[in-house]
Amino acid sequence: MLSKPLGFVKDELEALKRDGLYNAIRTLEGPQGPWVTINGQAMLNFCSNNYLGLAADPRLKQAAQEAIEKYGVGPGAVRSIAGTMTLHQKLEEALARFKKAPAVISFQSGFAANLAVIPALVGKGDTIYSDSLNHASIIDGCRLSRAEIKVYDHCDMESLEERLKEPAAGRKLIITDGVFSMDGDIAPLPESVELAEKYGAITMVDDAHGEGVLGTNGRGIVDHFGLHGRVDVEVGTLSKALGVVGGYVAGAPELIEYLAQRGRPFLFSSAVTPADVAAAIAAVEILDSDDQLVQKLWANARYFKSHIKELGFDIGRSETPITPVMIGEAAAAGEFSRRLFAEKVFAQSIGYPTVPRGKARIRVMVSASHSREDLDYGIVAFEKVGKEMGLI
Repeated sequence: MLSKPLGFVKDELEALKRDGLYNAIRTLEGPQGPWVTINGQAMLNFCSNNYLGLAADPRLKQAAQEAIEKYGVGPGAVRSIAGTMTLHQKLEEALARFKKAPAVISFQSGFAANLAVIPALVGKGDTIYSDSLNHASIIDGCRLSRAEIKVYDHCDMESLEERLKEPAAGRKLIITDGVFSMDGDIAPLPESVELAEKYGAITMVDDAHGEGVLGTNGRGIVDHFGLHGRVDVEVGTLSKALGVVGGYVAGAPELIEYLAQRGRPFLFSSAVTPADVAAAIAAVEILDSDDQLVQKLWANARYFKSHIKELGFDIGRSETPITPVMIGEAAAAGEFSRRLFAEKVFAQSIGYPTVPRGKARIRVMVSASHSREDLDYGIVAFEKVGKEMGLI
């Protein structure tokens, strides 16, 4: 029973349901994969960030099991006291080689990495230039820093330069996502870097959805554009294409050393478990040695997107495997998702405040583990529901 001061919570929940914004959270009863089990039913999985199908890969599971036998289950402490194991150092070395970066520091998640690095680099009296569609973790990191935040229009370099020309004190930090998670478009990173160099700003990119997707062997957006050595701060995640959990920051050795002294999640939250770290090392080694999974991901994405567009659906400005099937109003997107679920297709609706009002969508996440038959099954379901709802 809620206390009287918490009575507003019930009203807020009722408002979410009334406006079609309530998120019905599904529970998976087995491993991540192209198909998952929900309520005892096999469902085609179009919701996961498991781009390369590594989340249940036998090689990662074996690495995790071996790490448990050698290092135990938990880290027992924060990294800065007694929680750093040889595995953590091995992961950071492997990531630095893979990303072609001087050094890397790892964190508990990509979200934690952003909360660590932004307030460590800028504070009160400094200025941040942030893309209007940047991820929530970037927004929260910016707020925590207490720096002045100047938002520029999405991927609009003229807008960014206009903001950079405005009077600003202290350090300047330009932040952008590499791949934008709701629309699947790619940041104009070369132009952003040029503006940073012109106006003396620090450059930072969060490549969460570019890891395992862009660049040679999935090295990410910096590799994709050939910008090695020109991006000051590169944030990445281990929880999407790499199939595990965790995050990291890549950059100059002095930056990484500084974050080990001042990155609050590193200092005040327990280290990532040995099993997770070992599995992440295995994932990096797989990607470093072979790009077949990356190629399969892109082939699947091209196939699905071409057929969805042929049916008459709008997929916005997507340039990556992220495929937003635009519906419009949140209530309609929720109904579309429920009807897909009845067809045994798990594809979540996304509405306000994650995306603007009137821009609700079904965000489809295809993976390298989907077969052509899986994709055809999903395409047929989208066609059936789209026609039933008069959307195509």
